[in-house]
Amino acid sequence: MGTVLGEMRNVPWHELQHAYGSASQVPGMLSRIAWGDGPTAEDALSDLGQWIAAPAVFDATVAAVPFLWELAATETVKDRAGVLELLAAILASGHDLHPEWTRAAHDAVVAGRPTAARLAADTSSPEAQTHAHERAQAQAQAQKQAVRDAAVRLLAAIDGHTCAACPPRTV
Repeated sequence: MGTVLGEMRNVPWHELQHAYGSASQVPGMLSRIAWGDGPTAEDALSDLGQWIAAPAVFDATVAAVPFLWELAATETVKDRAGVLELLAAILASGHDLHPEWTRAAHDAVVAGRPTAARLAADTSSPEAQTHAHERAQAQAQAQKQAVRDAAVRLLAAIDGHTCAACPPRTV
């Protein structure tokens, strides 16, 4: 297994577009989400959402979705629930002039359904260590619960997804 986002260098980001132009900055945003502290990751996630999901999806969205799934599955990522919420926003968005981008982006989100199912079913909890770690454990448990909740919502969105660009799906 490679490093987180290891395959990102194989994407011709400079040839892709997001809401504000060239997607050449998308790898930097994905990296900030992967390795940034809480506020840095949240800011990057917000910016990326504005670039690739709201108000529409783009060809850069299609390229970014597999990396978002990778981030959602990586426990060291600070805002995995936010990553799942961005995936749900992508599934809810489209592009009127480029329905092929819409369908490809939606297909990429749907392809990650097994990851969402695994995250939704994760009932593991951190082991109790010492009294000094109780607060950290409570935060970790709250983060795990946020990830589970976001995964459950995303599963419902995937399973109920219909749009003009996508063919009907069988679950």
